[in-house]
Amino acid sequence: MTMRVGIGYDAHPLVSNRKLVLGGVEIPFNKGLSGHSDADVLLHAVMDALLGAAGLKDIGSHFPPEEAKYRDISSLTLLAEVKNLLEERKFKISNIDATIVAQEPKVAPFINEMRRRLSQTLEMNPDQIAIKATTTNGLGFVGRQEGMAALAVAMIEE
Repeated sequence: MTMRVGIGYDAHPLVSNRKLVLGGVEIPFNKGLSGHSDADVLLHAVMDALLGAAGLKDIGSHFPPEEAKYRDISSLTLLAEVKNLLEERKFKISNIDATIVAQEPKVAPFINEMRRRLSQTLEMNPDQIAIKATTTNGLGFVGRQEGMAALAVAMIEE
């Protein structure tokens, strides 16, 4: 068995009149993330980590933003497609560790539901998925509440 590791990162601007979706969960907030899909930075970072571990390019290569069929699509749907790509190549996901970087809102109350949705989509034990949240203590675009970011590391077995 060979272990492979991938790293993912994503950031999107916050805008008015859009729902905020993180980890496949709608979070009550007065702004949402702007993007072609649902702009779920957490799932985008997770997908890039999984694809990177498998050597399969990034999510933009698989789900081009210029394709209308991906407009406002749930990132959980895209994550299921990434899972299928890995399974086709006989990869098994060992674990995922991710961090949401957001000044507001507080996302801690939603983390267990995010883990549940990821584990359900990826058909994994929730204990194999860690999701954390942090702020930037007021620094940078996140601190000014102009956007949010997420980082993820994934380990897969070959």
